[in-house]
Amino acid sequence: MTEFDTITYEKDEAGIVYVTLNRPQVLNALNVQMRDDLFQAINAIRDDPDALVVIFKGAGDRAFCAGADLTEFGSAPSPVIARKVRWERDLWGTVATTYKPMIAAIHGFCLGSGLELSMLCDIRIAAEGARFGLPEVGLGIIPAAGGSQTLPRVVHRGHALELALTGDVIDAEHALRIGLINRIVPAGEHLGAAREVAHKILEKDQRIVRLAKEAIVRGQDLPLPEGIRLEAQLAAMTRGKK
Repeated sequence: MTEFDTITYEKDEAGIVYVTLNRPQVLNALNVQMRDDLFQAINAIRDDPDALVVIFKGAGDRAFCAGADLTEFGSAPSPVIARKVRWERDLWGTVATTYKPMIAAIHGFCLGSGLELSMLCDIRIAAEGARFGLPEVGLGIIPAAGGSQTLPRVVHRGHALELALTGDVIDAEHALRIGLINRIVPAGEHLGAAREVAHKILEKDQRIVRLAKEAIVRGQDLPLPEGIRLEAQLAAMTRGKK
């Protein structure tokens, strides 16, 4: 197990990496240190040929992640420094362009940056009782971890706007109805369900899995004719040498 201050990073023999948001005393709120730790972890996953599937989860019984750590708002760096840090450590862009499969195993609160992280994953499995929302508008800010861009790519534009403009928190059943999550499982079974999906993915040729993900992720931002061309290019690679 690799040591970090705010997350844990574990890889099993099958190649599943478990990244646990590990600040349960504050509902796994995402602070600057966690952002840095996640950036290092994602880059380690990208560089490790034996890291095949990623499962994100939250420590404790109450939350996947309740959002950004508001106690750091008053100590934020200057805009110039903040832009420099974001450019050098583009966490959300790095997650979005990592073509290894990622699963979010969600329980409890999944709000703000926590929801945004989960939306960068490919599959979201939630335990009964999970709660979802983007409360930023009520704090006088807008989603800043990719949420304004990922949410309308995950759910219908109307649902995305309703969540972003009202700041409403919804339950797992509502999230499932609008397509925000893939499935609901009984309380306490979200990690096991995520592990089952991970093992199904691991039964496949991982090179093909990554190409399939790349085709979908890159293609969704292209006009359809260009997306079809991208698909053809990636499909041709599946017929080449491994």
